[in-house]
Amino acid sequence: MCLAIPGRVVQLINPQDIITYAIVDFGGITKEICVAWVEAKEGDYVLAHAGMAISVIDEEEARLTVEALNKVDRLDLKL
Repeated sequence: MCLAIPGRVVQLINPQDIITYAIVDFGGITKEICVAWVEAKEGDYVLAHAGMAISVIDEEEARLTVEALNKVDRLDLKL
C-alpha cells in the first residue's frame, strides 16, 4: 500500500527545466519535491509520495485527506 500526503506548493524551482521541483508545505514542514509529472503552480495542493507529486488536488480534498490521516493515528489496529 502506498501513502500520499497532501501539501501546498509554496514555490516552483526552475519551472522552465525539464524536471521541475517545488518547495511544498506539509503542515509546517517544507520539503523540496519533484513536480515534473503534474501541472502544479504556486498555491496548488498536491499529493506527494516518495518525493514526487503524483496529482494536483483541491483544497477541500487536501483538508479531508489530512483529517483522515489524523484519525488513523487514533486507531488501535490489530491483526
